[in-house]
Amino acid sequence: MFRKPTTPGPTPSAPVERVTTVLGPGIRWNGTMRGTGGVRIEGPVEGEISIHGLVVVGETGRVTCENLRANTVVVAGAVRGNITAEKIEIRSTGRVWGDVVTVAFSTEEGAFLRGQVRMEERVELNLEPEGETQPTEPPPPTETTTGTRGK
Repeated sequence: MFRKPTTPGPTPSAPVERVTTVLGPGIRWNGTMRGTGGVRIEGPVEGEISIHGLVVVGETGRVTCENLRANTVVVAGAVRGNITAEKIEIRSTGRVWGDVVTVAFSTEEGAFLRGQVRMEERVELNLEPEGETQPTEPPPPTETTTGTRGK
């Protein structure tokens, strides 16, 4: 009678709209960043970013990549590369050199974008859900012979 209704938690397919991981200004990242969650980048990052969730490039963040893909991207620092996201926001301190594909786009006065903006009704992010990545198999062992035969 007085039981609280249970509300379901976030579903695995729902993107995370809050920051759960921070790469501080003293951290350099070089490589592929993939997963689910919210990431705030405050240092230099080079490589591909593919996040099912939120990516915030803070004022001291510097991202260099071919493609940055996420559900939501907020840029207050610098991004050199293309961005594909459902929502993109470029803050007044944000700088983007690259093309943008999005459903919702907003900028603040003073924001900088050198590239094309393509607005779509729906964006295919092709993000791999967490836990469904295909592990790579190690190569088959090579046969080597050592020692002598037929003593």
